[in-house]
Amino acid sequence: MSHGAFQVPVPVNEPILDYAPGSPERESLTKRLDEMAATQVEVPLIIGGEEVFSGNTKDMVMPHDHGHVLGKFHQAAPEHVTQAIDAATAARKDWIAMPWEERAAIFLRCGELLATTWRDTVNAATMLNQSKTVHQAEIDSACELVDFFRFNVAYMQELYEEQPESAPGCWNRLEHRPLDGFVFAITPFNFTSIAGNLPTAPAMLGNTSVWKPASTSVLSNYYLMKMFMEAGLPAGVVNFLPGSGGTGRPAGFLTCQKSVRRPQGLWKPVAPLTQPVLPSSFRPAGVAQSGRAADL
Repeated sequence: MSHGAFQVPVPVNEPILDYAPGSPERESLTKRLDEMAATQVEVPLIIGGEEVFSGNTKDMVMPHDHGHVLGKFHQAAPEHVTQAIDAATAARKDWIAMPWEERAAIFLRCGELLATTWRDTVNAATMLNQSKTVHQAEIDSACELVDFFRFNVAYMQELYEEQPESAPGCWNRLEHRPLDGFVFAITPFNFTSIAGNLPTAPAMLGNTSVWKPASTSVLSNYYLMKMFMEAGLPAGVVNFLPGSGGTGRPAGFLTCQKSVRRPQGLWKPVAPLTQPVLPSSFRPAGVAQSGRAADL
């Protein structure tokens, strides 16, 4: 085993490309837009690193051209939720044991992949399936999410480095451990960057997650999930479950967008499912609304 006091790269904001007429980035993105608009994609669930086809599908369309179908996505049923929870639970032990710098490296790779080879695909999916302009997609699905990966890794190191002072003759140390259970990430349609951040920010710190993307932004979110896997994210750390928001199970922690005004409503439909496994007083540890904590 190697040892070292590792320092992650100093994070810098990803430059925003102009996509001016005649520019290389405009030509590259236009080509990818044409390819994706002409192709229908079948999006599976991804549970424990495996593609799962439920057979219950829903169309993905262009909001600005409802008749143009971009593909279809399979929707999760209750048994798939159980499978995803089992996969997240099974992945937890090895993921927690992985050195923090190795977890950091995976998400730094995500940032580099998104800034380079995956940029056109994720931007194009955001433009086609979420009706964003090229500038809106570039600052969201590319630049902001790249920044999330780079800065979150730096914040993780900063968090671990904060240690208490010690009195003479003793050594006080603070160790961080992940949450009990798994994180249930409910992500919005309007920001691809937030959709990518909510399941992965907790994962950086050793948590595993079940990711429920918005049904109107599945295409870009699916490509992000594929990118995570290419970056080396172990199977089961993030499980991708498009489908109805009413299909759920209790989680140790919830993440959702801040526009969800009453997060208690997210808990009520799944609370009966905890019986008799958990006491009626059980509640998740908390809710993170776009990074802001709120009590249930």
